[in-house]
Amino acid sequence: QVQLVESGGGSVQAGGSLRLSCEASGLIYDISYCMGWYRQAPGEEREGVGTIDSTGRITYADSMKGRFTISKDNAKNTLALQMNSLKPEDTARYYCAAIQANGWCPKFGGRSNGMAYWGKGTLVTISS
Repeated sequence: QVQLVESGGGSVQAGGSLRLSCEASGLIYDISYCMGWYRQAPGEEREGVGTIDSTGRITYADSMKGRFTISKDNAKNTLALQMNSLKPEDTARYYCAAIQANGWCPKFGGRSNGMAYWGKGTLVTISS
């Protein structure tokens, strides 16, 4: 069973940076996965931040381009999200997600954003 555990959340002031990590376990060695970051602010729907497919291709949601950077360490099965120039509106719970997929990732939106496995999330709070 795939398990995803996020870490690195916390409280920072606007303009600051945070780096989130996601440790994946239970991945099957010869199966490809798409992994991604999503976030959900209080009272809002969950939205995509960005995904990385098994070829390393990264796709960011339009509203996330420029300040967020996704990276993946295949040897350690970890996914990272570097967030810079943070704004109060970035306050949300950030989730790591994955799905078995060879060379592609689901489009953002829709039920579960097309992802099959989800972590419990890590809370990010940005103060003004």
